[in-house]
Amino acid sequence: MGLWRTRASIVAGRLGNGWIARHRHTVGVAIVVESLSDGHLQEICKVLGDAATGSEISRLLRDGRMEDRLGEGATKWRRLHAALAERQARDGNANGVCALVMRAMEPVRFSSDPARFEALREALNVRLAFAGLRLREDGRIVRDSKAPTLAAAEQRANALRARLRERNVHPDVLAFCRQELVQQNYFHAVFEATKSVADKIRSKSGFSSDGSRLVDDAFGLSSGVPALAINMLRNETERSKHVGLMMLLKGMFSTFRNTTAHAPKIAWPIGLDDALDLLTLVSMLHRRIDAAHVTPAAPAYKP
Repeated sequence: MGLWRTRASIVAGRLGNGWIARHRHTVGVAIVVESLSDGHLQEICKVLGDAATGSEISRLLRDGRMEDRLGEGATKWRRLHAALAERQARDGNANGVCALVMRAMEPVRFSSDPARFEALREALNVRLAFAGLRLREDGRIVRDSKAPTLAAAEQRANALRARLRERNVHPDVLAFCRQELVQQNYFHAVFEATKSVADKIRSKSGFSSDGSRLVDDAFGLSSGVPALAINMLRNETERSKHVGLMMLLKGMFSTFRNTTAHAPKIAWPIGLDDALDLLTLVSMLHRRIDAAHVTPAAPAYKP
């Protein structure tokens, strides 16, 4: 549904005659967006400041018939804030703010860098969620349920899932922590992701152990031939790479799997950056295990 089409959409009331004329054919029943707090408006302007150059901001304000009180010598987000705060005070609503956000986030402006568009859209959606708004992929703002907390706003933006997709994370990582990603529960996302590595090793090798013991069973060289080999082990370099993977796997289990299995959530918080880094590591390990050779030493070996 477009901005002007239904009662569930945001309809900007006084956005300037030119903007209204271009969208007159979709006008429905006007719904006014309540004014935003000054702190809320500042946060939106800080994101918008990263979405446009100084000259583009001049054009955006000019097209929106807003006064550029600070001029191009000022910080971009402060220029936007000064103009939008004045417009909002004059209108008595945030419709002008919404209109400028949509102009700044027209998808065609990011045709050469879609990843940047998604990153900015996610950041804006975290802020807009507090006002019960959402910026869609087509650059339109629509009504949404209001987020009561920052955690709920981050869940709405779903930044973790989008950023994992940008990194081309292995699909098995997403499959094992789909529910946790939707809920933005980083602690349990980490736990489920590390479990997925152990499950894949068990499935491919035929061993039923867990953690470091499982790594030794599946990749250990004590008997000369490991159950799973990441290469042909023909020389010291290849053996070193194999042992290096074993150390990475053991380090992951020791640092994250064992900790998250026994520590209460509040005692071991995991933020977005930590979650992204860990899940990217897990993705790499999945790809290495996928490519590993099953040898006659594996219980699951089938000639």
